Amino acid sequence: MSRGSGTTPPVLRRVLIVEDERDLARVLKRHVEGLGCQVQLAATGEEAVAFAREEFDLVLLDVMLPGIDGMEVCRRLRSLNRYMPVLMLTARSSDIDKVMGLESGADDYLTKPFSVQELLARIKATFRRMDALSSPHAVREHPIEIGDQLRIEPGTREVRLRGQPVELTQKEFELLVHFAQNPGRVYTRAQLLDAVWGYNHEGYEHAVNCHINRLRAKIEADPGAPRFLLTVWGVGYKFAPESTAR
Repeated sequence: MSRGSGTTPPVLRRVLIVEDERDLARVLKRHVEGLGCQVQLAATGEEAVAFAREEFDLVLLDVMLPGIDGMEVCRRLRSLNRYMPVLMLTARSSDIDKVMGLESGADDYLTKPFSVQELLARIKATFRRMDALSSPHAVREHPIEIGDQLRIEPGTREVRLRGQPVELTQKEFELLVHFAQNPGRVYTRAQLLDAVWGYNHEGYEHAVNCHINRLRAKIEADPGAPRFLLTVWGVGYKFAPESTAR
């Protein structure tokens, strides 16, 4: 094809990899570039925060960093006025460390050592979700109203509780919309991982519990006695069946 054909070259997805282990950073860079992405490396938390002034489609963020650690980097990213998905890479495997990572605003986490195949599957799932959310079909979804208490606008990604705006992370919003669009249906944690995260790997169901708890804290008058997001003991969760879409 000639240069004068006027064909617009594809826009590469931009990924920021924050990893202080040089050899691992190079391996990650090579594999992520293999997906057709443009990669920027950062070896410290300070570098990550500086680079994040630009716009990235995904941030792969190691927790254990010199200087500012990954938890604090994630908090600073979430204070920006634009959203960037964050996949946290951690050598810590305890539940409390996973909770801390999610509480800092990470969308997901992957515990070292991990397989390259699993990492790439997570990245692809993130890109698919972002593409679906930005598609023309996504903005035409109708508002969802639950009584006179909760209103969800899928198109503009706005949530109001008794008329007041509620600030949700990307994953919290996606989880809420999924539940509200399927009132009364019971979901296991594995099913929610498939539907909202785009994958299902054993050992990561705790991410669902953490996001459920955070979501309840933001939309329930009493998170200990929820009205909207209900626990089905021994099975999973469901949204209040009286939810109505308009």
